[in-house]
Amino acid sequence: MKPMMSHRAIALPALHCRDITVTYGDSVALSGVSVAFEPGLIHAVVGQNGAGKTTFARVAAGLVKPEPGEILINGEPIEPGKVKAARRAGVELVHQSFALPPSFTVSEAIEFGATGQSPLFTSSQLNRRWREHLHSLDVTVDSSRRIRDLPVETQQGVEIARALVSDARILILDEPTAVLSPSGIERLFERVRMLKARGVTVILILHKIREVLGIADTVTVLRGGKLIAAAVPCATIGPRELAELIIGTSAPSDDAAVVIGASTPTDQAYAITASVPPFLKMENVSTQSDAEGPSLEEVSLSIRPGEIIGVAGIEGNGQRALVQAIAGLVEVPSGKLVLGGEDIMKRDLGDRRSMGLRIIPFERNTEGLSLSSSLWENWSIARLLSKGLLDFVSPQALKRESVATLDAWSVRYAAPTQRAGSLSGGNAQKLIFAREIDQNAKLIIAAQPTRGLDIGATLFVWKAQREARNRGCAIILISSDLDELFDISDRIIVMLSGRIAAEFSAPFDMAKVGAAMTGADQ
Repeated sequence: MKPMMSHRAIALPALHCRDITVTYGDSVALSGVSVAFEPGLIHAVVGQNGAGKTTFARVAAGLVKPEPGEILINGEPIEPGKVKAARRAGVELVHQSFALPPSFTVSEAIEFGATGQSPLFTSSQLNRRWREHLHSLDVTVDSSRRIRDLPVETQQGVEIARALVSDARILILDEPTAVLSPSGIERLFERVRMLKARGVTVILILHKIREVLGIADTVTVLRGGKLIAAAVPCATIGPRELAELIIGTSAPSDDAAVVIGASTPTDQAYAITASVPPFLKMENVSTQSDAEGPSLEEVSLSIRPGEIIGVAGIEGNGQRALVQAIAGLVEVPSGKLVLGGEDIMKRDLGDRRSMGLRIIPFERNTEGLSLSSSLWENWSIARLLSKGLLDFVSPQALKRESVATLDAWSVRYAAPTQRAGSLSGGNAQKLIFAREIDQNAKLIIAAQPTRGLDIGATLFVWKAQREARNRGCAIILISSDLDELFDISDRIIVMLSGRIAAEFSAPFDMAKVGAAMTGADQ
């Protein structure tokens, strides 16, 4: 398919990328991408994971050098691959993973990103210096507070304020909505519209079509590192047509359309047999606090076989503590935990696994896999946990079993002896699912199971969870994507500051769930 070009005349683009190509070894991240962004507008760049969106943003910001490729700012070429050159030309990038030092105060963090300021200052001077700048961008925050103590959307506001210190004229935001509540997304969009009104050219790397059509003036589509559509006016394209460009098929499935925000979830709940007793029951469970987030405070929750409970909430509101408490990885000084009718307060993770507990961890590369070990070794660890010290273990038999299972789960690999670190994100997640969802699984906790996956892998994970649910497994699905939760969950609970702030049944209301996530409904 030839790239679709906007028919709108562009005299002098704010940012013009010509023939941008980026390769990493044998992998081509971008291939001959040429696109021009008109000044003073909001431009969206979309595509599946691995399409090249973040690489494109990093090229424009001078963090990656294209070979070949040319970058022009307001018609003037700048040296590619040079951050200082891009910043001097007025380009700033706010990364998806925030980069401000967490131990700094707000004013210190902004000063850290400023240029041409005096190296000598006091805290009070810094607070006065940046208070007006924050206010001008509608960022309401005490400038003496530490970055680590701020809510996620406030941290993002400070990141934008830092980026605009040098009067940037082109602001690139990489996946800015990924960690925000619905109300936080709307406040972000209000801030972006304000910047547009001031003449700033804003480029948003987005993953939801609904967001694109709600905020952007133009949309550029990348697929597999290639340009599919360049700066198409959003007023001329509909959600289904845009979905086809992103996915590359003429008729995206209903689930695929939900994944990329081209349509709303179905909200069709699975029929739960109320007479069946809960497989997991938590009563007033509290945990000790740690450095990874708030502790649980008197959490009560039950889930029956054949039920999917979605856990919504802005990240860092007790979701990790919930998993740790159920798994037995954190001390539970008060409350009651019952699994399969048995008190498990004094049972360790091995005992709980033998009772049917399975966990898809938050971070697949650090918590779910040993990247330096082979595929068959990663798969076999679950089998080895169920064996005694004196039990005979046949490596060859484990290899044969792993091959059969990985093939059944459609994991793409060259050999069972290859390292897990060589797998793509989607295949790595399939490997974890293949290991965890076995015939003895009765309660599956899936923590952010589709994060970083492309549409195909996401749909595979959704299907695997539904099939496990239909076999009678109870599933706790933790996700920051409300569309995912709405489409697959039977019930949704909202975590806020270590407590269950609300519970919802289908049909779900985005506004109500979003309000519960921020405490606005209290």
